[in-house]
Amino acid sequence: MTKTKKIIKGYKAFDKGMKCKNFQFEEGKEYKHDGEIKICESGFHFYENPLDVLNYYTLCDSEFTEVEARGKIKKNENTDNPDSKMVTDTIKIKAKLDLTSFIKLSVDFLLEKCGKKNDKNYQAASGHSSQLAASGDYSQLAASGNCSKLAASGHSSQLAASGNCSQLAASGDCSQLAASGHSSQLAASGHSSQLAASGNCSKLAASGNCSQLAASGHSSQLAASGNCSQLAINGQNSVGANIGKWGKIKGKIGNWITLSEYGDNEKIICVKSAMIDGKKIKKDTWYQLKDKKFTEIK
Repeated sequence: MTKTKKIIKGYKAFDKGMKCKNFQFEEGKEYKHDGEIKICESGFHFYENPLDVLNYYTLCDSEFTEVEARGKIKKNENTDNPDSKMVTDTIKIKAKLDLTSFIKLSVDFLLEKCGKKNDKNYQAASGHSSQLAASGDYSQLAASGNCSKLAASGHSSQLAASGNCSQLAASGDCSQLAASGHSSQLAASGHSSQLAASGNCSKLAASGNCSQLAASGHSSQLAASGNCSQLAINGQNSVGANIGKWGKIKGKIGNWITLSEYGDNEKIICVKSAMIDGKKIKKDTWYQLKDKKFTEIK
């Protein structure tokens, strides 16, 4: 393990209410851990790459912050799971990040990271109408120009675009896609993929099981067909459809949602749409379709 005492900037995720493994954190406070620090066992964990927090926390049900590690630090040296996880004995919690800020920071990080790497698995483009493609696992692609196109077929790939009208597509499992520009289009076919868009008029689609989709821009369109998928709609005048088995959805007032219900024979028995009005269908509340009715779930 690598040890250092310099200040390192990073990112941390929490359950709602800023709790992590039942430990209560607060914005602006510094915390110290007494004793040994060890990855996945003891100390305060954080990540250099914002997108890596999504390997451990859900996109739709978590809170995110920037942090500063100010004490002893150990880096992850697990070659079987080579993410940017670190652990420290002293951590300062910075301000909470909304979805838009989280996506922008993810894009900025990958652009900077890709700019410093010569490895074929890291690709970055800053010009308009750029096109990037990768077929290997663990690839990272980032583009800041408008109308860029990014595609990855390997597992656990990370794609990020900040320009308007960008198109991102990933076919491998556990891929992570993020776009901050308006009218972006994101699509993933692998299982457990996570898609996030903060620009207006964005379109997100996922066909793999257990995918998570979140959009904060207005007039966005989200669609998921895989089982156990989650859709969160935080913008206005948006539409979300989750037609997968055991799918759930939530959103803001004025958004339209669609869900499906399946019978024992795996056939659809009901498809139903409704507007979130704050009364019959509550805002920011997860719903599934049960007995042909929108049902609140935790």
